[in-house]
Amino acid sequence: MNKIESNKGWLFVLPVFVIVAFSAIIPLMTVVNYSVQDVFDTNTRFFTGTEWYREMLNNPNLRSALGRQFAFSFTILLIQVPLGIGVALLMPKKGAAASWSLVLVALPLLIPLNVVGTIWQIFTRSDIGLMGWGIRELGYAYNISRNSGDAWVTIILMDVWHWTPLIALLCYSGLRAIPEAYYQAARIDRASKWAIFRYIQLPKLTNVLIIGVLLRFMDSFMIYAEPFVLTGGGPGSSTTFLSQALTAMAIGQFDIGPAAAFSLIYFLIILLVSWVFYTTIMHMQKDKNGA
Repeated sequence: MNKIESNKGWLFVLPVFVIVAFSAIIPLMTVVNYSVQDVFDTNTRFFTGTEWYREMLNNPNLRSALGRQFAFSFTILLIQVPLGIGVALLMPKKGAAASWSLVLVALPLLIPLNVVGTIWQIFTRSDIGLMGWGIRELGYAYNISRNSGDAWVTIILMDVWHWTPLIALLCYSGLRAIPEAYYQAARIDRASKWAIFRYIQLPKLTNVLIIGVLLRFMDSFMIYAEPFVLTGGGPGSSTTFLSQALTAMAIGQFDIGPAAAFSLIYFLIILLVSWVFYTTIMHMQKDKNGA
């Protein structure tokens, strides 16, 4: 006897599709609509086709912002991933010390983004900030509002302080998931700490590291509040990232059409680079497992 299939289960999924449509698809279509129009006011607009896309791709300021964005994202990944693994390896595995270490490591993640920028803005001031005062006492004229190098290093340090705990917690969970039998076999073979890390821990961390790298790349590529509060994009435009340039274009200059076109290009860049990251890492993992 054939069973009658029931599709009533889709009724439980329908609210999710409705919410996604209103929170993502409809705004996306609105941006696409604005990206092919020249908007003067709420009632006056003209169709421009791909004109804004060509203009944005040839805009030297946005190209510079894109270069700064890639440099920043790759720099913090090169720092945060090894540092996060190191912190996870040093964290206690059992007892009250493990609980306290988890709480302390997670604290920076609980601070709102704009508050992080404010904390570091105060921290780096030479008159009231500990870091600024300490560097000044060492004889270096540290000033993030005048020296682009100082501003860059400070933003990188701020992001490393704020987001390295995410990598550390992900790696810690991956380390805790490794069965004790692996370590027992390593002790029997008298394997060194480096051998244990190289052949047991690191391979088991691959999946969580993929998640961590993708999350940190996407988040760092969309960074806005922290550098905006800390440096305002300066000195000059040395710390103006894509999100700040886009906000200035859309809100400051009210260039809705170009801003919409650039936001779509921005979205596609994040999507493309994240896909390249993921496929490259997965191919490397498959080749390694096949070997």
